[in-house]
Amino acid sequence: MSQLLLSLENLGSFALYLGLSILFLIIFKFVYIRVTPYDEWKLLKEENNIAAAITLSGAFIGYSLAIASAAKNSVNLLDFGIWAVVALVAQILAFFIMRFGFMPKLVERIQNNEIPAGIVMGSMSIAIGILNAACMTY
Repeated sequence: MSQLLLSLENLGSFALYLGLSILFLIIFKFVYIRVTPYDEWKLLKEENNIAAAITLSGAFIGYSLAIASAAKNSVNLLDFGIWAVVALVAQILAFFIMRFGFMPKLVERIQNNEIPAGIVMGSMSIAIGILNAACMTY
């Protein structure tokens, strides 16, 4: 019995970090669809736009990777929150880099359901998330 209690000793911290991670993911979703010139959520729900679904999915995965690293490496909740915001900014920057640097017609291509554009944008979001997560190790 003592082994079980010892194992569950940090259950409160786990629940707190998991709850905050989910909250940050929800916040990310609302910020991300407000920053992009199109509403991915609406495009995928109402128009079955696969390119938008791939884009948003990549952004979710990339952001989740980064906040997972932040949760793992943070020294307290404030530290975790700061790095979660940094991760959010990095994902937004990834979108703008793709839009203005690599694929100037990204917005139109996503709205037109061009799958290759969604794949490239989703992949960039995941790549930024992986790099972001790796750089959060201290």
